Amino acid sequence: MPLFNPNFAIAAQELYRCPTLMPRKQKFPHLIGSKWTAQQKIDGWRHFQAVNRKNQGQWVFAEMVSACDPTVRFWINAKLLKDKRIWQAGWRSLQEVEAAGIDGSESLMPDPDRAVTSSLHLHR
Repeated sequence: MPLFNPNFAIAAQELYRCPTLMPRKQKFPHLIGSKWTAQQKIDGWRHFQAVNRKNQGQWVFAEMVSACDPTVRFWINAKLLKDKRIWQAGWRSLQEVEAAGIDGSESLMPDPDRAVTSSLHLHR
């Protein structure tokens, strides 16, 4: 049996040329398990981990869970994680957050009955 199958090579070329047969590149491939620090407190906490993802059409959502309180969880558009004014990748110390230029004294979600702020659209 030959090591190189020419029929397989031709099929692979056809697959490469046809964009509808090509698998699409996944947005945010390393989202689950990633760790994040909020620039401002969310329900009293800053450190979160993405534990789940949801694809809805062109949008990707991440379920975020507080590292210190697993009852604090919410869904967020994963695109917002790229906004360094709101999130920093990894778990950062308070000194590192303050060095980023945002004091973080106010909370993004001080009252659960209050409407979500316009700068952060949460999807519960």
